[in-house]
Amino acid sequence: MRTRRLKSSSDPVPREHGNPKGELEAGHRTVLLHEAIEQLAIQPSDVIVDATLGGGGHARSIAKLLGKKGVLIGIDADEAAVLRAGEALKDIVTPEIHLVVANFRDISRELGKLGVTSVDKVLFDLGWSGYQLDSGRGFSFQKDEPLLMTYSEKPGPDDLTAGKIVNEWAEESIADIIFGWGEERYSRRIARMIVEHRAKNPFRTSHQLGDAIKEAVPPAYRYGRIHPATRTFQALRIAVNDELGALKSGLFGAWHHLAPNGRIAVITFHSVEDREVKRLMTAWEVAKEGKRIKRKPTLPSKDEISANPRARSAKLRVIEKTISTE
Repeated sequence: MRTRRLKSSSDPVPREHGNPKGELEAGHRTVLLHEAIEQLAIQPSDVIVDATLGGGGHARSIAKLLGKKGVLIGIDADEAAVLRAGEALKDIVTPEIHLVVANFRDISRELGKLGVTSVDKVLFDLGWSGYQLDSGRGFSFQKDEPLLMTYSEKPGPDDLTAGKIVNEWAEESIADIIFGWGEERYSRRIARMIVEHRAKNPFRTSHQLGDAIKEAVPPAYRYGRIHPATRTFQALRIAVNDELGALKSGLFGAWHHLAPNGRIAVITFHSVEDREVKRLMTAWEVAKEGKRIKRKPTLPSKDEISANPRARSAKLRVIEKTISTE
């Protein structure tokens, strides 16, 4: 784990859509930036956690709303993302800023290391950026890269990778994760192909796997709006990084440290994540521990989707912590 505390000097004029600097524009465009900032209702003295730094777009916009008494804590499992965020924030004078290389599932532990017992706002942006597509770790089926799909740049020999799943796991287990986490209608067919293919030639690269999946599905399914390997790659990524387990742990950790009247905002990009977020927020509301800011999720505007097609599946949900009077 690495913690970086930033203190800096001047603040340029903000740009639209969370792209304050050219280096962010090339690899990542922040989604639902203004909506998330508005619904978080940030105050100058808030202690705020950006649990998913990514390209630094949200973090920069948040930092500019905080005063001298405010604190911004940024977390990301990808060290490269933390370094990019550091560049994006280096000219911010206030607030106090801490950037941490860690998985947001460990938010309680990381806050403890910083001596922080209570926070006012927490943001989770569960999208993955163009930087990760270019990371060389097998996230893209259009590139010939090692089948890793890990957020860690240097996975250890015992770490789970996409290659281990497709080359070693049982057919039924592969089918289950593709169906459950990718919501892929041809999960059984794809799993069967994977097992048959690896018996002759184990999968080594993401492009090789992507091509094989395309051949495994019916011809009419190969040329739809999305590549036929999209859902399988999503499922593998979720499995490799235990994303749903991390999300649940991260949200519970954030809720535990959230001050009364504090808010948590979560931006999801597929229905599997959104269902888990909705389930937890609804449970807190039923228990009279919190209240959702809006009953239905906030969606991107037509203009944002036109400018950034990746935003089309994004959903924002926000909940405020309350104190039960019963």
